[in-house]
Amino acid sequence: MQEFDFLVIGSGSGLDVANAMASRGNSVAVVEEGRLGGTCLNRGCIPSKKLLYHAEVLETIEGAGAFEIEAEVTDVDFAEIVRTVTEDVAESSESIRRGLTSSDAHELFSGTGRFVDDRTVEVVSGDDEGATLRADTVLIATGTRPSIPPIDGIEEVEYLTSTEALRLESPPEHLAIVGGGYIAAELGHFFGTFGSDVTIVGRRERLLPEADGEVGEAFTDRYADRFDVYAGYEAVAVDEDAGEVTVEARPYPEADSVRSGGERVGPPGEAENVTVTGDALLVAAGRRPNTDALNLDATGVETDGRGFVETDEYLRTDADGVWALGDVVGEYLLKHSANHEAKAVIRNLLGDESEPVDYSAMPFAVFASPEVAGVGARERDLREADADYATNTYAYDETARGSAMHADGFVKVLIDPDGEILGCHVMGPEASNLIEEVVVAMTAGSGTVTDIRDAVHVHPALSEVVDRAFSGRFSRGGHDHHRHE
Repeated sequence: MQEFDFLVIGSGSGLDVANAMASRGNSVAVVEEGRLGGTCLNRGCIPSKKLLYHAEVLETIEGAGAFEIEAEVTDVDFAEIVRTVTEDVAESSESIRRGLTSSDAHELFSGTGRFVDDRTVEVVSGDDEGATLRADTVLIATGTRPSIPPIDGIEEVEYLTSTEALRLESPPEHLAIVGGGYIAAELGHFFGTFGSDVTIVGRRERLLPEADGEVGEAFTDRYADRFDVYAGYEAVAVDEDAGEVTVEARPYPEADSVRSGGERVGPPGEAENVTVTGDALLVAAGRRPNTDALNLDATGVETDGRGFVETDEYLRTDADGVWALGDVVGEYLLKHSANHEAKAVIRNLLGDESEPVDYSAMPFAVFASPEVAGVGARERDLREADADYATNTYAYDETARGSAMHADGFVKVLIDPDGEILGCHVMGPEASNLIEEVVVAMTAGSGTVTDIRDAVHVHPALSEVVDRAFSGRFSRGGHDHHRHE
């Protein structure tokens, strides 16, 4: 058995903690079964956003005619785009490996970590199979993987998850997507831009169901113009014949309404089953935690009904000396959330006093077309809480820059009666950047509308749409003034 001060299972954001511990003179073990760098680098946000930027460039060129510019795309080397991104990601991962293996403070173990007891881990596969490690402090940072819903026939057909889709070297002729969240939205946009016909089947009545309802509704409208969208439908069976995949879907009883091919057809009880086909099937129906191989039954670590690790507000598990962070805790399945949690664990392990993780202004962004971002409460959250609030929405094209861009989108603000910012939601160009001003106000400023109103905004920059959304006239919501979402 080898003894360490600190051990981390997983090499995503958990490495930030490992490096901080090593910098303080602690001996550190890192157990990783795959490529170093975690899901984001290897199978998630980095390769997908690199690819999506190529789609943005192509979309810009193809839209140049709206600006009296004649432009023509004469060739697209799709395979080379994907190969270049794949190689860049592999090199970044290998760079992390070189750094760890050359470090005197870290020791890397290649394989799957499995608990023997609370702070003892054995490596059960890989190059270092058979190694047994014990540490004073253990961090679980094993992330998540694509979840495959119980669809009849799914095991008998060839399907893609986001992992495989990001490495396809030619776009499918017709891509059928099961799922209506951000992965479906981003990959639908990517392949659609490069020529695939796209059909999306999602259980909720709107795509991006975790977004504010007004944003989700507008986003679904845009996608229904681009693709065949079946929202409010649940995929129940799949079949494959001669290279064609068929998906049978029925109205989802829990949906409020149904769109069939983008057309509204009323509540689920009034809609009929649908059949969609494609030469490729992408399953983008959420994520599941990588806890099933950890043998957590040998520890005091508790998990919830979905398998996510349960922690307290400081990210400590129920087992003494065992911590967890990132997607595996199921709070926010976002890389920047995992990085935020890593900073909290570092403070709590190395600082004098423990501090809870502050999730109060955790933003998200969807790099689709249109782009979507948000932070804080959604309007339905406030209605369900019977809260008093006010809201204002301002369109991009009502600003000089937005008009020049022919930008289609809006900023929606939610505040309480005293002007405290409760939430902000953006759909349109640069949404992921525009939301950051609001995040800073909510975390580093007073957290009120004056943070935005009193700041000087460059004219005529796109940020004026945020300024005007916060400076305009708010309409009251809450209690008897609920807005329809």
